[in-house]
Amino acid sequence: MRKGGKRKHNRWKLIFLSGILAVLLAAGGCGMVRDHTEKMGDLEYTVLSPDEFPPQLSQAIEEKKAEMFRMTYTDEGYLYICVGYGEQETGGYSITVKELYETANGIYIDTTLIGPKEGEQISEAVSYPFLVIKLADIGKSVIFN
Repeated sequence: MRKGGKRKHNRWKLIFLSGILAVLLAAGGCGMVRDHTEKMGDLEYTVLSPDEFPPQLSQAIEEKKAEMFRMTYTDEGYLYICVGYGEQETGGYSITVKELYETANGIYIDTTLIGPKEGEQISEAVSYPFLVIKLADIGKSVIFN
């Protein structure tokens, strides 16, 4: 038996198997699997004032407001998304919703804390900026960015 022939055969076998593996890996990257973080659409929501919160939600926020928090609460077919930025030395802070949208695997939300504007007259008292958003409960988890 020739030694060179066996090595040549194994090399072609290795090249063939590597080629199959490369094709399979490339096929996986060509959109055969749906991206579950792809935006499906924006969601309609309402920003609530504290007098509109369900009582249990008000209590939970009161307990957490001194620290940064992110939480959800569901009640009677509605989802409440809550974002708090903890204790701030003064007043004058606001929170903006940069994005709130649905994907195949959840609801994504991204918010930003905006500080007082330079020269703005603000309260010197400690504040606890937080935001509560109400939307229809579509049965998906919330992912905070």
